[in-house]
Amino acid sequence: MARTNPAQFIQQVRGEVSKIVWPGRREVMLTTVMVFIMATITAIFFSLVDVGIRAGLNGIFDLF
Repeated sequence: MARTNPAQFIQQVRGEVSKIVWPGRREVMLTTVMVFIMATITAIFFSLVDVGIRAGLNGIFDLF
């Protein structure tokens, strides 16, 4: 693999950074809200699963 000198490396890094498309404020806010909504839905789902498993195990243990 060919080695590049530091000046070429910096030039290549700048070229790659210029290709980045940064999201706008609206897109960032929308994505953030969607992440919070999905985290809330996931937390509720796993809480319900936990309650169901706990009730099932309590029912089984009550039989013994």
